[in-house]
Amino acid sequence: MAAALDLRHHLVDTALVWFRRDLRLTDNAALHHALKTARRVHCVFIFDRMILDPLLADGVHADRRVEFILDAVTGLDAALRTHGSRLQVRHGLAVDEILRLADEVQAEAVFANEDYEPYARARDAEVAARLGRQGRALHLFKDQVIFARDEVLTGAGKPYSVFTPYKNAWLKKLTPFYVKAYAIEPHAGSLAPTQASALPSLQALGFAPSNLRELQIPLGTAGAARLLAEFETRIDQYDTARNFPAIKGPSYLSVHVRFGTVSIRDLARRAWARAQQGSAGAATWLSELIWRDFYQQVLWHHPQVVERAFRPEYDRITWEADDALFSAWCDGRTGYPLVDAAMLQLNQTGYMHNRLRMVVASFLSKDLGIDWRRGERYFARQLNDFDLAANNGGWQWAASTGCDAQPYFRIFNPVSQSEKFDPDGKFIKRYLPQLAGFEAKEIHAPWLVPLLRQQQAGCVIGTDYPAPIVDHAQAREKTLARYGVVKN
Repeated sequence: MAAALDLRHHLVDTALVWFRRDLRLTDNAALHHALKTARRVHCVFIFDRMILDPLLADGVHADRRVEFILDAVTGLDAALRTHGSRLQVRHGLAVDEILRLADEVQAEAVFANEDYEPYARARDAEVAARLGRQGRALHLFKDQVIFARDEVLTGAGKPYSVFTPYKNAWLKKLTPFYVKAYAIEPHAGSLAPTQASALPSLQALGFAPSNLRELQIPLGTAGAARLLAEFETRIDQYDTARNFPAIKGPSYLSVHVRFGTVSIRDLARRAWARAQQGSAGAATWLSELIWRDFYQQVLWHHPQVVERAFRPEYDRITWEADDALFSAWCDGRTGYPLVDAAMLQLNQTGYMHNRLRMVVASFLSKDLGIDWRRGERYFARQLNDFDLAANNGGWQWAASTGCDAQPYFRIFNPVSQSEKFDPDGKFIKRYLPQLAGFEAKEIHAPWLVPLLRQQQAGCVIGTDYPAPIVDHAQAREKTLARYGVVKN
């Protein structure tokens, strides 16, 4: 466990700030407290081989997330230079590197922002123990959530397992104190003029360039600021616009939230203020931020969800072991246009619209009958904004195995979802141009279109585009029977 820290009285000579999921100087809790507490502050980021090596072992040669992080780290170093300091960047095992650097700079304490994932918890516990044996301390601070762990509990002192009462309690507890910004106060502590070595290249880390630059994703804290400013001009329509993947509805900030190039406190503060002014869109977006906290506290209290269903009875489900069907889903070859377009969006960009995440997850687990964990792992490899708690929570929600999940008998119809949320087929045509010749009323289920019309559209189903790999009505009955055994 991290050492307790009395910020009112404790003062150290030298501290080390360890950046992880908080790649910014502004409104950074650990940096703020280090500057208030220490006379000299050194800063470090570690490309952790415990995280990166498994990617390389799986044959991954390009990863947008690594490139995104490297850009953010480069920006963090540039920001520190304006304060006369530099960012130490290491590539190795985080536990070893942080101990080594703490010894090099003779840091009496390491400051970092808390991470709630199982690996991070185990890593930080080991770091704290090893620092302690050296007479040093690890101090952890809340930074990536508004309310952590057991800050929002039921009246009986138990963690919530249903979102709506959690949300109500979360909102009731919220005060300006919880969303205040942490200022950098270099007058209270000095950012040390570190002599840093050159930042590593992607190739030095073992990776090749991805298509991140081609996608023109706004990067770093400046990119996050631009996205936020633009989103605030349309946040009032978020509650309705967010459901339609062909229009600009979401904030597109999720990857920045994931790596901390934007402050969650800043986002919540803005959304809360706008919601209090009557904006339904801002209130809905604030709810999405609350979902993040909800899933983080679920993971904290129930770490077994990483491998097992939140509801243990659902681990008795017999899933289909069909690799061909799974590959068709991964590759966007299911024959259901909205599902395929969504998977192609994911594969090509590392992003998937939130509505579509629910649609494709339901399709995998309930139309194909494939274990939700396989889909969760695929998302974990592909998503730029992959977050263990949110990814796991979302997949268990769709598969009806999690806390506050949709009922097992609620099964998304991929055709009606397509008709409702992409009525003109604009999103579908963006990723499946071979379907561009179909009219809006035809594109959602093109296999039902007469052959002559398919030929006129320039796309014969089964030749130019796959026929459906499963019949939804039949799959629905099989799913009800599969889940019914568990429920009965």
